[in-house]
Amino acid sequence: MWTWLHKLGSPQRFYSLSGRLIPWFAVLSVLLMAAGLYGGLVLAPPDYQQGDSYRIIYIHVPAAWMSMFVYVSMAFAAAVGMIWRIKVADMVARASAPLGASFTFLALVTGSLWGKPMWGAWWVWDARLTSELLLLFLYIGFMALQSAFDDRRTAARAGAVLALVGLVNIPIIHYSVEWWNTLHQGPTVTKFDAPSIHLSMLIPLLLMAFGFMCYHAAMVLVRARNELIEWERNSRWLQNLITE
Repeated sequence: MWTWLHKLGSPQRFYSLSGRLIPWFAVLSVLLMAAGLYGGLVLAPPDYQQGDSYRIIYIHVPAAWMSMFVYVSMAFAAAVGMIWRIKVADMVARASAPLGASFTFLALVTGSLWGKPMWGAWWVWDARLTSELLLLFLYIGFMALQSAFDDRRTAARAGAVLALVGLVNIPIIHYSVEWWNTLHQGPTVTKFDAPSIHLSMLIPLLLMAFGFMCYHAAMVLVRARNELIEWERNSRWLQNLITE
């Protein structure tokens, strides 16, 4: 595994591989999200309590899942870059932060839009909402640290420390509805022994989640390639590639 990671950590190899993967992830994201939205907005029946207002879950829930997934993957990439000094891992971590912040912001906004008719308020200092808001601040802090240092290596190490410390917030977000008495509903999709969501609603939700994941993969590779070009602009292999 580590040999594979070091090979992938070669800037030239990463640039070539990511260029081939981006179109596949982009097409998959469009197809999955189109199918998920059609299934969720057209085919899925109204909820017996919430009516059609529940359909915001097809944006809110995948965005919330991705906010945590991206943070964990960002922290992992930052740790790999810090421990093994792999520049590509630092670039992936740096490229992931704005995407993760966008997913987190989208989850908070759509949650507020959903919470107003359900709870009668746009915002409450609920455990799940508060910990998700803290996640947004962690993303912003990571990006601020990356911009605070002129030396990219120093910036990457400082960001990695913050990202790793912030990992403690991920299980708090996930288990907050079980640990505390909150307004936010409990787990539904993850209750595989007795799921609380009908299959006709679940399948479009999972399609949207996979679509979001493919979108993230495509965008993080695009952003990482741009970072790579900036970092390696004076390297011989990149100059040869431009010449060709």
